[in-house]
Amino acid sequence: MTTFDLVIRLTYLAVATCFVLGLHLMNSPATARRGNTLSAAAMTVALLATAVVLVRTGTVRPWAWAALAAGAALGSAAGLLLARRVPMTAMPQLVSLFNAVGGGAAALIGVHDHARHGASLPVVLEVLIGAVTFTGSLIAAGKLQGVLPGRPLLFPGARLLTGALALTMVTASILLFTGGGDAAFVVLAVAAAAFGISMVAPIGGADMPVVISLLNAFTGTAVAMAGFTLGNSVLITAGALVGASGAILTKLMADAMNRSLTAIVAGGFGGGDGPAEAASAQGRVRSLSADDAAIQLAYAADVVVIPGYGLAAAQAQHQLHELAELLRQRGARVRYAVHPVAGRMPGHMNVLLAEAGVPYEQLADLDEANAAMPRTDVALVVGANDVVNPAARRPGTAVSGMPIIDADRAKSVIVIKRSMGHGYAGIDNELYTGPRTGMYFADARRALSEITAAVKTLVG
Repeated sequence: MTTFDLVIRLTYLAVATCFVLGLHLMNSPATARRGNTLSAAAMTVALLATAVVLVRTGTVRPWAWAALAAGAALGSAAGLLLARRVPMTAMPQLVSLFNAVGGGAAALIGVHDHARHGASLPVVLEVLIGAVTFTGSLIAAGKLQGVLPGRPLLFPGARLLTGALALTMVTASILLFTGGGDAAFVVLAVAAAAFGISMVAPIGGADMPVVISLLNAFTGTAVAMAGFTLGNSVLITAGALVGASGAILTKLMADAMNRSLTAIVAGGFGGGDGPAEAASAQGRVRSLSADDAAIQLAYAADVVVIPGYGLAAAQAQHQLHELAELLRQRGARVRYAVHPVAGRMPGHMNVLLAEAGVPYEQLADLDEANAAMPRTDVALVVGANDVVNPAARRPGTAVSGMPIIDADRAKSVIVIKRSMGHGYAGIDNELYTGPRTGMYFADARRALSEITAAVKTLVG
């Protein structure tokens, strides 16, 4: 081994170590920014080291260098533009698009390696997993963006087709190692791409947070396989970290919904956003004005805020933080109860609240929030739906058995929502018609601003 090879290997080892440390730092919102910065810096070093290796070996022709430079420039510009312009509400679909890019890139590397070296286990896996991730992530992004319906897309024989595609992938993979040649490889790639569509299309919007996490794990695994085919330890390490952490997060998210991964992949749960079938409940709803809500909050000693997707849709996190700080200045104890699947992707609400400057210490997990709920004066629900639906406690509903935040057990409940529209599970929320609940029908940003103004007027 030459000195140059030793330096490159040590550089890759340092990069891999930084990836592990960065992931560890992302375990806490207090250090997540440092972890992200460390990982990004390590990836920059890895790219520069790889470029040095390519220059030294002289295997890249001038036109290829031009293509690499153009790709890097376009990718960097697109990433910077998206990071600055995409709102938090669209972050889940952006993550899905990133998953698609990662899976597609791994699949293309597999196509290239198969053309040069023939079939191998890493090549087969990166094409199979990469193609599934590419098309599946595009379908997930389309559902989240509203380009495709959020409800489960089912048709007669849909699950039979998915099973047939899975069998085709297995058969084509076996044929690749028994002399199937290019024909079997093409069949594998096409079947995998079709399987990604048939797997994600029947999954409803209620399960999208879990699907995003699952596809993220797929992306990492495909990248790790690409690392094996290229002989690049950094890709192997980065892909393995993403794959393992994504798999763990998927399991945690499924547990938070009390649903097995098999049931989620089977699809059919959750109808996406849409008008409520709540006519029978409308007569029992108690509406509040800004003054009504302000009186309850201004004289409350203990307030728990429960954010949901409606907060993100209205971009009202700053208004919520302002109201919370106003109540805190009056001596109230204010905490935020964040459900693991609130929003449309893992950690959606945590990032949103952190953006507004909410201290991490004020966030309570599910168990902590529920233990304190009977002693809570006011539970302020801002745009949350399924995660506070008491129907989860009894059998026979679409959310039965799902762990929820027990907002209905607080002494008083204020729900800010634009309408009686249902959540992704497609059922009415029994909290809205509870005897302790008052509904404030308005956009979250406007509602919180009006309540804040009313509190200031009320208490001076």
